[in-house]
Amino acid sequence: MPTIDVVIELSRDACLAHYEGRVGQVMARSLDGRRVVFPAEALRRVVTQDGVHGRFRLTFSDAGRFVAIERIA
Repeated sequence: MPTIDVVIELSRDACLAHYEGRVGQVMARSLDGRRVVFPAEALRRVVTQDGVHGRFRLTFSDAGRFVAIERIA
């Protein structure tokens, strides 16, 4: 399955908008400069009290559908 590493910097308030469903998708930049769009509900797996901050690996199916998100060092 294809993976893309991204940096996500979202404040607590921005995450709240995603969590409440006011925003359906997240747009991030990959480490190699590509623009990546994935479902906002994925953030629920990695959000903290301060929001979402750090590097993450997104996994997609061969058909291009989002599968998983994990924090990376």
